[in-house]
Amino acid sequence: GLAADLLAEECGIGRARQDAYAARSHQRAVHSIDAGVFDDEIVPIAGVTTDERPRRGFTQQRLARFRPVFRPGGTVTAANACGVNDGASLVLMTDAHTHARLGIGGLRILDLVTVGGTPARPGIGVVPAVRRLYERTGLGPDDFEVVECNEAFAGQILACLDEIGIPDERNCVQGGALALGHPWAATGAVLLTRIFTQLVREGRGGRGLAAIAIAGGMGAAIAVEAC
Repeated sequence: GLAADLLAEECGIGRARQDAYAARSHQRAVHSIDAGVFDDEIVPIAGVTTDERPRRGFTQQRLARFRPVFRPGGTVTAANACGVNDGASLVLMTDAHTHARLGIGGLRILDLVTVGGTPARPGIGVVPAVRRLYERTGLGPDDFEVVECNEAFAGQILACLDEIGIPDERNCVQGGALALGHPWAATGAVLLTRIFTQLVREGRGGRGLAAIAIAGGMGAAIAVEAC
């Protein structure tokens, strides 16, 4: 949290922009819940059929009431940071022959990278990972129909999106971790599930980009396409 606060300050991302982004994430998630977007992604357990964290009625004005939590005068609050939620996610991987035999929609992995970075700046790990992915695939920000970069902190993900050339309104358009929560170790699979829903289930087709910062300054990114 402190590292995210310092990163936001370093990158000139103020409290108002962070709160506006976080409020939008909640609004998008609530809209998606009401529209049944997540229904086919969720396996009910113990009667739980929907994510519990998204808050209805969250606005930038409401978020402005929250106090900084990591340092005096900071900009990271409990409301513009993700929740550390319980959760699990499962994805199945197969070879091309099996996929063809099954005759169902899926995602083809175009490339996957993991990079090391600066431990003191763990949240920025998304940036070198995505840049490496751009270099290896020859793709750029405009070549992806769906972008799901994990929203650990509003300030952190805004800094990353600015650096990789993706407008923040294109990220997590159906709600991200600021609203839905960040179940560590499961989140990467969650991001791919979100891409699968949008590219395959909803029939958009095209390519998707997912990326996540990892403790210790690492970052991972993956490019996929509907198949």
